[in-house]
Amino acid sequence: MAEPGIAEETSTTRPLVRGGVDYATFCWRLALIIGLLLIWELAAGRLFNEFWSSRPSLIGERLIALLRSGELSRHVYATVAEALLGLLLGAVVGTPIGVALARYRRAAKIVDPFVMGLYGLPRVALAPMFILWFGISLFAKIMMSFSMVLFVFIMNVTEGIRTVDPDIIDLMRTMRASRSYIMRKVTLPSIVPWLIASFRIGIGLSLVGAVVGELIGANRGLGWYVTRAGGQLDTTGVFTGLFLLMLVAMIANQIIFMIEGRVLHWRRGQR
Repeated sequence: MAEPGIAEETSTTRPLVRGGVDYATFCWRLALIIGLLLIWELAAGRLFNEFWSSRPSLIGERLIALLRSGELSRHVYATVAEALLGLLLGAVVGTPIGVALARYRRAAKIVDPFVMGLYGLPRVALAPMFILWFGISLFAKIMMSFSMVLFVFIMNVTEGIRTVDPDIIDLMRTMRASRSYIMRKVTLPSIVPWLIASFRIGIGLSLVGAVVGELIGANRGLGWYVTRAGGQLDTTGVFTGLFLLMLVAMIANQIIFMIEGRVLHWRRGQR
């Protein structure tokens, strides 16, 4: 018997979750996507000229044509490789810098204005300089993506370490734990949620960096494809490239979400 005032949980009140997948949420998302596409398809040519917005059916035909010609995999692979390598490089470089800034407070106070100044630089406007420094090779796009995400990792990791409960640190010190032990067992595990948040933010930024690099100088990639289509007044091509970029970001974000669910499984009860 359930206690008075407390609703007894039944199978009808629980979300349908199997194998870590919330099927109810998935169905709602799918319904939302289908509804928006139908509205777009019906509105194009009726409420506005489809020349300015294309339509989902034309985009679908273009995707099939790109898939059959092999261009789809070529462009997607180039952009994903540039963004992924830039994102990972930003994590590898930014995380230790963030740890160092959090640990050495005096040094952090000295360099903080410079870090924020560099973070405020418009990397998009510096894209021509990246091409000048690194050429139009893959490395130039990686460095562009790297510059977009580096400071996200630095600031998130620094803030994550600074928010560690000082009582836990004091407790460890009273037990004569060494600094390295505290770093391994307390500090580093505490920044895992901040790192995952950095990855989720960095996905979009790294894609922006890769696309901007492709806009300046490239012969493949989704950014290059969008630029070429825009130059030819090919609205369908532009929206096809943008759709693929959005799809890549959504898939990457879902992968990070799944990793978060496994790494931070202890937080499931808090959601």
